[in-house]
Amino acid sequence: MSIVRESDLIGIGKKYEIDTDAGDQMVVVIHDDGRRELYRHERSDHETHCVMTLSDEESRHVAGILGGLSYKPKALETIEVALDDLRIEWYKVGESNDGVENKSIGELGVRQKTGASIIAAIKDDDTIINPGPDYVITSGTTLVIAGKRNNIKLLKEILL
Repeated sequence: MSIVRESDLIGIGKKYEIDTDAGDQMVVVIHDDGRRELYRHERSDHETHCVMTLSDEESRHVAGILGGLSYKPKALETIEVALDDLRIEWYKVGESNDGVENKSIGELGVRQKTGASIIAAIKDDDTIINPGPDYVITSGTTLVIAGKRNNIKLLKEILL
């Protein structure tokens, strides 16, 4: 697992130094105004060089891409992400999901009945981040769901 060191930059924001499993060293500076700067440590000259600067919106979009909200490789479809008690899982709605087909998140009472949240819905090339209660679930849609293990289990029971 990669090593992350966090430090405050007084009057600027926060700095995160990341040593990856692949042996790369990266620095992310988050400015108080929302900008993010990405730096890469070059071993040849022992310096860090700015690779790019992103706005807050661009950073969040890239985070979603890197986090797998836009595309999940086929080989990883069964992998779940766990952060302490929080779990994030991908669930593909099949044609056999009769009770779910063409019902909205609100009609199913997802959050009220399960405590889990649908944080993204992916179908074909279309990704909806944080779909609202009016979002209609259809077969072939991959739902990215977040919650505690028992919350996700309840949501999967509703989706069957």
